[in-house]
Amino acid sequence: MHHGNSEGETAMKRLMWFGWRALMFLALAAAALALWKRQEIARLLAVNSLFSENRIVVNFSSMDSIFPNRRMQRGDAPPSPLPRGTPVRLPDAVDNWIRARNVTALVVLKDGRIVADDYFLGTGPDDLRISWSVAKSWLSALFGILLEEGAIGSLDDPVTGYVPELRGSAYEGATIRNVLNMASGIAFNEDYLDYHSDINRMGRVLALGGSMDAFATGQNRRRDEPGRSWLYVSIDTHVIGMVIRGATGRSIPELMEEKLIVPMGLEKAPYYITDGKGVAFVLGGLNMTTRDYARLGLMFLQDGELNGRRIVPRAWVAASTAPSAPTEPGAEQYGYQWWLPADAAEGEFFARGIYGQYVYVNRPRGVVIAVNAADRGFREEGVAEQNIAMFRQIADAL
Repeated sequence: MHHGNSEGETAMKRLMWFGWRALMFLALAAAALALWKRQEIARLLAVNSLFSENRIVVNFSSMDSIFPNRRMQRGDAPPSPLPRGTPVRLPDAVDNWIRARNVTALVVLKDGRIVADDYFLGTGPDDLRISWSVAKSWLSALFGILLEEGAIGSLDDPVTGYVPELRGSAYEGATIRNVLNMASGIAFNEDYLDYHSDINRMGRVLALGGSMDAFATGQNRRRDEPGRSWLYVSIDTHVIGMVIRGATGRSIPELMEEKLIVPMGLEKAPYYITDGKGVAFVLGGLNMTTRDYARLGLMFLQDGELNGRRIVPRAWVAASTAPSAPTEPGAEQYGYQWWLPADAAEGEFFARGIYGQYVYVNRPRGVVIAVNAADRGFREEGVAEQNIAMFRQIADAL
């Protein structure tokens, strides 16, 4: 009897020991999972408050503290000159506009000289600011260089020729030109205020460390034949990035650094935010100083030359900033990842990003205006038109 009890106790102890080990294992596994997920959860929380009123200004100057990122080198040469011109008095309406639009930085160049260089809401000239869709125009400039170098055959090549993974997706049959023009024909909801929209689903892919390439190849809904109608679709720009990577076998930051950043002589080394696979968020993830955004405008004002050298082909500057997309008559016009006002003067075009980021070029007046902002009302009726009207007013006053 005593012997039986002893066996039972031993079995019980063994069971408890295994149970305890199983519990310890589960606890350790849970802790490891929590640690692994903590970054993702923290990033998701940060993304959820990215545009909140009390965080937006700070967030827009510190995206590298929220997202994985890839720093680029600016090279060892001194920055390309942006000499100071005589400071000018801007129109009286500018002050009210700055306040109303939550402008954080305003840099104005006249004939290549700085005539205004102002920072607001606690920000400064050294802040590396998020460009949002101004980044699209930088990618277009890079594309134009690679096209001339022969890395890409023709604008009329199908995108699937460079990115076979897009076969069977909504991009099948679209040419590079269609995609540069935002006329890919894919169905994509770009409503930032709709939680379930495609653009917000894309944001969550980025926040949770997913793959932007997988998101692009997963697009399978069409709204029109490629090239027939225009719809602003941010994922189109990611596809241009995929084409460039497919054509060259190199990353966008590596190419951008070699072909644009170093030759342009930027003041500070910029960076891209990346997805979880280390792929640059080329449609909106470029971060740099406002004066360096102004250098892009100056280079395009000067037909692709900056710092005493030809950087972007003259023909590409002309082609990419001409209205070539099938936009509606009387609406804003679009080129190859550059915007034009509905009533654009010859040589008037701009890069634009959400929440009030702009690089405005007015060649007849010799004016470039670079703006960063944290404008939560950027989507309100008439705001985009008011911004262009303000830039024109500034240009006319110089």
